[in-house]
Amino acid sequence: MPDLMQILTGFGSVAVIITIGWLVGRAGVLGKSGGYALNMVVYWVAMPCMLLHTLATSDTGAALGSAFAVAAGSALTVAAIYMLIARPLVGQRGPERVVGAMSSSYNNVANLGIPIATAVLHDATAIVPALIFQIAFYAPICLTVLDILTSRHGRLDLRRTLMTPLKNPIFVGAALGLAAGTLPDGVPTVLASPIGLLGQAAVPMALLAFGIGLHGAAVLRKGTSPRRAVVLSSMLKNLGQPLVAWFIASVLLGMEGHALLAAVVIAALPTAQNVYTFSSRFGRGTVQARDSAVVTTLACVPVVLVIALLLG
Repeated sequence: MPDLMQILTGFGSVAVIITIGWLVGRAGVLGKSGGYALNMVVYWVAMPCMLLHTLATSDTGAALGSAFAVAAGSALTVAAIYMLIARPLVGQRGPERVVGAMSSSYNNVANLGIPIATAVLHDATAIVPALIFQIAFYAPICLTVLDILTSRHGRLDLRRTLMTPLKNPIFVGAALGLAAGTLPDGVPTVLASPIGLLGQAAVPMALLAFGIGLHGAAVLRKGTSPRRAVVLSSMLKNLGQPLVAWFIASVLLGMEGHALLAAVVIAALPTAQNVYTFSSRFGRGTVQARDSAVVTTLACVPVVLVIALLLG
């Protein structure tokens, strides 16, 4: 169990790397597309390698156990709450309300989840249950709803929806890691060594890319951003989801100790950039998805720190 100094040191390291990324973005040394290119390397190469190597060499038998139930239950509960109150409070309906629900409940378990889990929990595999739930179940459900709501004919593109998880390198890396973990001799050394080396670059590069992306971001711009909707989804994401996760984990499932801490910390992660990607695909709710990701990310550090102090 991490103590206060370990937590502060972990977050300090995260903050320093993000700040360096912001300075790199401000200096423009990587050009206008440098941050995007770095993100693509993280997304397509480093993160999948890290997950594959970590899962192949770890005991992940509980990936679909209580932690999975907490991740699924907290996300679906908060999304349902947003869907119920968004129309009367902020006047949202249709696809925008679906994107708002995702902004309040879809965790950034890959890009920021791994470094935060490493810093606070000293266990990158803590994000695996939420990752499997989101990519294999939650994303296809949301994409299906958005597909129906934005389709001219009101029909579902079943093939595209079923193929969505298989096109995600993070999911593929996690799936291959889980499969490799069942092999008697694991991954051959000739493959495990380079995969492990590439995976070690995932956390620092993800944080650098995030810092670069923060520079020049026009967040909550008047007349462009649906500010009330962003505030609503951000409050549910930063405060509502970890509270729901704590209730499910502690009261309903009787989890305690490190398992409880991990479940609540993962639920407190900020809105994933994937929500912006999904909303861009359908051209609806993109500004709220972007602004919610930035706002919840900035608020995430103090929230997770409080959680770690209370439960750790």
